[in-house]
Amino acid sequence: MKRIKQPFLLILCVWVLHGCQVTKPLPGTDTFHWHSANLYFLLVDRFYNGDPSNDQAIVRNSPTGVLRGFEGGDLRGVIKKLDEGYFRDLGVNVIWMTPIVEQIHGSVDESTGNTYGFHGYWTRDWTRIDPAYGTEADLQELISKAHKQGIRILLDAVINHTGPVTAKDPVWPNEWVRTGPPCDYSSYAAFTDCTLVENLPDIRTESNEEVDLPPHLIAKWRAEGRYESEMASLDAFFARTGLPRAPKYYIMKWLLDYIEKYGIDGYRVDTVKHTTEDIWAEFSTLARESYERYLDKTPVPAFPDQEFFLLGEVYGYGISGGQYYHFSDAKVNYFENGFDNLINFDFKSDAQLPYHQLFDKYAQVNKTTLQDVGITNYLSSHDDGHPFDGQRQRSFEAANKLLLAPGVSQIYYGDETDRLLSVEGAVGDANLRSFMNWDDLRLDASKQELLQHYQKLGQFRRNHPAIGAGTHHEISRIPYVFSRKWAENGVKDQVIVVLDRKNAEAIAVSSVFANGDKIRDAYSGETAVVKHGLVRFKNSNYILLLEKM
Repeated sequence: MKRIKQPFLLILCVWVLHGCQVTKPLPGTDTFHWHSANLYFLLVDRFYNGDPSNDQAIVRNSPTGVLRGFEGGDLRGVIKKLDEGYFRDLGVNVIWMTPIVEQIHGSVDESTGNTYGFHGYWTRDWTRIDPAYGTEADLQELISKAHKQGIRILLDAVINHTGPVTAKDPVWPNEWVRTGPPCDYSSYAAFTDCTLVENLPDIRTESNEEVDLPPHLIAKWRAEGRYESEMASLDAFFARTGLPRAPKYYIMKWLLDYIEKYGIDGYRVDTVKHTTEDIWAEFSTLARESYERYLDKTPVPAFPDQEFFLLGEVYGYGISGGQYYHFSDAKVNYFENGFDNLINFDFKSDAQLPYHQLFDKYAQVNKTTLQDVGITNYLSSHDDGHPFDGQRQRSFEAANKLLLAPGVSQIYYGDETDRLLSVEGAVGDANLRSFMNWDDLRLDASKQELLQHYQKLGQFRRNHPAIGAGTHHEISRIPYVFSRKWAENGVKDQVIVVLDRKNAEAIAVSSVFANGDKIRDAYSGETAVVKHGLVRFKNSNYILLLEKM
């Protein structure tokens, strides 16, 4: 059954900082739109330890470099924060988690010290959740609870490579992987026909030759008592699809299982440009078919009119390239090869621009080169060593620019609490992956104030798809006042935002609101009535988030 792609209408209550106050929904609060999502990205191992009993479910206790071992975060930790309303209060409507599949058991001896696959990108077995992260029941509970709060779940898909070879983790057979040469990034082929880095075996995704399962995987499944069930599931998949038993299709099948079994809402796809683009076109088709099967067999799905969502990590892609990523000798449009949205690596540098230049630039590309496709903006991440505000000295400005910019906003865990991005003794990307600073948040009033700022902006974004998906119009430069307007499928949403307000008392709003309209400032909660095209608020905040009541 083919469904028409459209926003899913979801009635929400208006959430305040400490719970849910049921009121008449404000205009715009009933519509979710992928192009305006407020996405929260977290490393499962570094977010919250909800079940200490699984910390050594697989013994990984060799001494490691700073921040290069497992630290206990798990799916139950995410569930705990869902139960507490942490994501809901942030206005988050999408959570992206790093891969949860079973990781290599051994460590890699690097110049930075021993390193384990705590981050989730070093796969040992795609068919099993790593016991350090939790269980299948944990994942099902997490997704169910998120859906009840109107939150979508993205898992992270890795098809490009396995985990490294260690004393405990053998190399996959030659017909499955190549172990060289390392990519030198000098050409398109030097991204796709090579290993990403040394000792990270590269899946032969270009091959359609049928291969047997790796002996070590068969032995593993037999020891776990699930060989017969896994083989029966594979036989059914290949019989239904008619696909050859090539390495890429095995892995795709294993990733599709998380869609059909648990009802995840999308995948963030890792290392996209390190395979040929046709791989993703195929994966997109199969993923959307799997999601349709999930919807068809689910009596009451959370989001029945939604299509499966694919977010691509094309490292280095930015809006300056339009819809294309430019290699030295080729250019590729990944939007035309299965992706709804790409991570925008330009935003962290563009955010150095003043507000009006930043928002004008993004509004313009959304109307032209990026019309009808989506981008995800971020200011810090797990593998970008040059964040916008690495020393956390411009945190409120960063929040304003990220959460009020056109496009999807990606909050990296701890952006909202000033989690450190530079840690004594850590080397390289380990600096970006410290444990979430819950104790700092509990004890430090300044971090609580920043969190409240993110909450107010995030709720406003969640309630108003116009922020990320609407048209942008500057009303005045000093103070900086702009409107966003959005309409789709008979639903309309219009808002006005004021930044750098200073001493301005009267704000011109006639381009959006009519005389007599009752207006609410979502930041302070204060209300006012439009008179002579103006509204006046008594609060002295530098920011106003204006919506019609």
